[in-house]
Amino acid sequence: MDLLTSPFSFGEAPEPDGYRRSELFLPLSSRLLRRSPRSKLRVPLKAAEYVPSVALLLGRLRRARPDVAHVQWLPLGRRDLVWASRLPRPRVLTAHNVLPHSGEADAGERRALYGAFDRVVVHTRGGAEQLAQFGIPAERIVRIPHGTFNTPTSIEPPAGRTLLFFGLIRRYKGLDLLVRALAEVPDARLVIAGDPLDPIEPIRALAVELDVADRIEWRLGYLQENEIELLMRDATLAVFPYRGGESASGALATALGHGRPAVVSDVLGELVEEHGAGAVVPRENPGALAAAIRELLDDPAALNRAFRGTEAARRALSWDAIAEAHERLYSDLLAKVGGL
Repeated sequence: MDLLTSPFSFGEAPEPDGYRRSELFLPLSSRLLRRSPRSKLRVPLKAAEYVPSVALLLGRLRRARPDVAHVQWLPLGRRDLVWASRLPRPRVLTAHNVLPHSGEADAGERRALYGAFDRVVVHTRGGAEQLAQFGIPAERIVRIPHGTFNTPTSIEPPAGRTLLFFGLIRRYKGLDLLVRALAEVPDARLVIAGDPLDPIEPIRALAVELDVADRIEWRLGYLQENEIELLMRDATLAVFPYRGGESASGALATALGHGRPAVVSDVLGELVEEHGAGAVVPRENPGALAAAIRELLDDPAALNRAFRGTEAARRALSWDAIAEAHERLYSDLLAKVGGL
């Protein structure tokens, strides 16, 4: 198995185990930007390397003649479709976000993009429903959940009254809603940990206005693995009040993998409901968010039930289970359309 990728922008890449890794996509810009990944030069540098990288990728695939070509990211829509439609078949795409974070999409573009693949992997039933709206046949859609990250071998049950907002900080993730909810949750503290891609000054101002700033701890920037483990160990609940965007979240999977129950908006509700790993509330509703948080913090039995739900989620989201699901996908695909 060959992984054709770009250099890691954050942290150290894991050592390949049973596969070969070639960093042939955007090699120069990725290395130049490693110390400043949010630089204003990021877009022009990557744009300059885009066409040469695509040429290298297609050339490598022509020589390798893989049994299956599996693409993980196609962020540029029609531009990416130009080369994706030239990939060897059968071909697979993982649609981490069926719709853009804004929720707005060119239906024709999405239909063409997803229709160019023999199978499209989504992480949730909601994602499968979105694909169906673009006319993708059900037999081409495969649901494989998002796996957990860095799951510890020993996990203590949650305690205390610490809320954790974790991951990239984007407007669609609803941090402002959580700050409003915090004002209705006495004695709770909030840790905000992650890399801000959108301005955080309005959130800080809101916290001051609501008189909760002294109960908020900010840990901004990329988090190393050991920092994530400490954050999760200290947290009682992880909170993801998304107002839109994807129906799956790596940050949510990470929290559940560390045994931390989650309070989420209905944008992310599927995984939490399926395993009973927390609470789901309507999006854009700080009052409902606060009520759900209070119920779990104030009721030890409810918190323990949610903790047991995270154990079920951790088993279902293990990378062994996900690898087996992908192997079944590839075998089934080769049996059915390998002659394309």
